[in-house]
Order: sequence, then C-alpha cells, then structure tokens
Amino acid sequence: MVLTGRTGLVALICVLPIALSPWPATTFVALLIALVLVVVVDVVFAASPAKLRYVRSPDRSARLGQQVECGLLIRNDGPRRFRGQIRDAWPPSAQAQPRTQPINIAAGADQHVTTRLQPLRRGDQRATVVTARSFGPLGLAGRQGSRPVPGQLRVLPPFLARKHLPSRLAKLREIDGLLPTLVRGQGTEFDSLREYVVGDDVRSIDWRATARRADVVVRTWRPERDRRVVIVLDTGRTAAGRVGVDPTASDPAGWPRLDWSMDAALLLAALASRAGDHVDFLAHDRVSRAAVFGASRTELLAQLVDAMAPLQPTLVESDWRAMVSTTGLRARRRSLVVLLTDLNAAALDEGLLPVLPQLSAKHRLLLAAVSDPRVDQMAAGRSDAAAVYDAAAAERSRNDRGAIATRLRRSGVEVVDAPPTELAPALADHYLAMKATGRL
Repeated sequence: MVLTGRTGLVALICVLPIALSPWPATTFVALLIALVLVVVVDVVFAASPAKLRYVRSPDRSARLGQQVECGLLIRNDGPRRFRGQIRDAWPPSAQAQPRTQPINIAAGADQHVTTRLQPLRRGDQRATVVTARSFGPLGLAGRQGSRPVPGQLRVLPPFLARKHLPSRLAKLREIDGLLPTLVRGQGTEFDSLREYVVGDDVRSIDWRATARRADVVVRTWRPERDRRVVIVLDTGRTAAGRVGVDPTASDPAGWPRLDWSMDAALLLAALASRAGDHVDFLAHDRVSRAAVFGASRTELLAQLVDAMAPLQPTLVESDWRAMVSTTGLRARRRSLVVLLTDLNAAALDEGLLPVLPQLSAKHRLLLAAVSDPRVDQMAAGRSDAAAVYDAAAAERSRNDRGAIATRLRRSGVEVVDAPPTELAPALADHYLAMKATGRL
C-alpha cells in the first residue's frame, strides 16, 4: 500500500476541526478512523499491479553519447481500469528519462511507454525492474508492485577518430597511385605499365617494355595487399589510468587509456581493411578478454565494436608471456602486430621486453601508447617550490618513457607515442608510411 500527498493534505485539514472542537480527543479519534476507512476503501478499489503484463522491445545497441529510446508495452489483464504511474528502472549511468510516466489503461487494453537513455559509460546496461503504482478513485492511496523485466542496451565505443578516416583514405589512394596526380604509386608491388608522362620518376621506366613498344613506358606500383594486421589491446592495470579530457562528457578527469586505445584501434582497423589487409583483434591482460579473428571486411568494424563494448580495465598486471603466446598461436603467418599499451617502464621492463624476441622473430612489431598531457604541463611549471618539484617528477617520468621507447626501438619495435587526441591519426599515419615503404 502507498499513500499519496493528497492523504497528507486531508490529514492537515483535519487539524482545524480538532483544534476548534470542545472534545479534541474524541474528534481526533473519529477523524482518524474515518480517514483510515477511506484509505482502505481507496486501496481496495485500486487496480492490482500484479495484473499487468510487460513486453520489452528487443535488446538494442548504441554508441556512447548517442540517445536511444527503449519501449515497453504494458497490458492490463485485470478487471479494472489501471490509473497510476510506471517506472522503468535502469542503472544511474544510463540516465533514463523520464523517471516515472503516467498510465491509464482500461481492462484488457494496453499502452506503450518509451524511456529515453543517454548512457555515460560504455558496456552493457541492463534494466533492473519495472515498478507500477496504481491509485484508487479518490487518489488517497493505492497499490505498488515491482517485477523484473529483462532488457539490455549495449553501449558501443563512440569511434570519435572516424573523422580522420576520409583524409587517411585519400592518402591511401595517393599511395596506391589511383589519384590523377603526377606522383606514381609508392608501394613495392608491381601493378601495371603505362606511358611516361612529365614528372614521372625516371627510375620507374621499364626499358624492355619501352624497346618493344617504341614508346617510353613506366612501371606503376601499389602497396602490398592481403597482409595481416593483428591489433593487441592491453586491458591490464595501466589501461585504467585516465588521461586528457573525456570527449563524451567534457570531463577534465579524463578518459581511460583503454578507451583512447580502442579509438585508435578502430581507425587503424577501418583503414587497414580498406587497404586490402586482413585485420584481427585480441584483448588480453592475464587472460584473453575478447578476440575477433577471420572477420570479413564488411563485418569487421561491427564485430570489433561489439567485442570492445564490454571491455573494462582489470586492476592486475598483464601477463605478457601469455599474451605473446596467444598472439603467436592465433597469428601463424607473418603479420604486423600492433600492441596498444602504455609506455610504463616498470611494467614493460619486467613483462614485455623479456618475451619480445619470441614475437619479433616472426612478426613486425609496432607499439602505440597514449601519453598524458598533464605531465608536459607539470614539466613546464616554475611558479613556486611545489611546482618545481612537480616539474622534476614530470621530467623524470618523461625520461623514463623516452628510455623505454629507445630500448624498444633497438629491439626492432617501432613506437608511436602521442597525446590522447593525436594517437589515432598518428598510428594511422605510421601504418600508411610502413605500407608505402613496403615494411609490412
């Protein structure tokens, strides 16, 4: 049973006759009994929430920051009209609106209500319960009941770096030699022969074909195709650190390194698949958290965002030996292995570097890491003694980061270290440079 504000208002009004009555105690008891009886009658005539049936709309998915509507069909199987409110409860991070909705359903009829969700977090958002509250004809009291109605919204990574894709595809077409420019294709695989035009590199002239055709002929080239790119995402402790500004909520506390890395991975995957390469994906810390292998080019991005959606950083040290072993088992052909992790000297020195030769012996390695802009800001501080100490600590951190990057390069690993908003385009540019020079 629930009481409404109208009951409190009636009780407040009853104070006046009690105050004016020559027998206040008797008046109080009489009015109290009358109010209780009226409330009981109102509850009896209120429709039962247990007679409602719910049908939720199918599970949906949406990108982080995108508003989505979730529908709920309510059917009244009871003998009385149901007047009251309904609440479709979701986790607070789903930002469900409106909180409650009025319903008025005749016996045997149904009504459709819609809840708008604006999720703040990536992952699976699950509906908890649906609570229905009915009111009696007087509106003084009513009944309330809750029932679990399963529902799920999968919140996908926002893929903010997709804005960089058109410009990188234009660079890829230029490398392919498909644009009507005077620059020949810059790849290393022979493509075709064509007539020489002013501006062509004389080193590309095919003298044998020229002699046969009595016309100057040049070779055109294209980047290697059908190469394999394996993206390995570190979901261990270092991926939990927040850097930059959260682009989905403008939160200065930052966005997890994991999400910045996901954004870079999606841009690289989209670019590599359009370039004709096969892209695989592995998320790992101490165990494999997600994997996408053998996806077709048309389904790759959909499978990637679906696999990435529920991933969260785990507060444990990554097992690089297991990660390298899993990568080696999955990628048997020579591949470009892209490691998305942090340039944390202690973690990499004890974890990755000892097992690096197992991977570099067979594959080309590229490590991409997101740096913290606040470290650069701290390194420039000189306003007071505390700022100077902070600057010294920041400089030490940058030196350690540079030292581990140098060691990785000496071990044959190419390194991309960039601020949060620049990591995705920097990684894409590095991939294009490797493709243009035949280093895949």
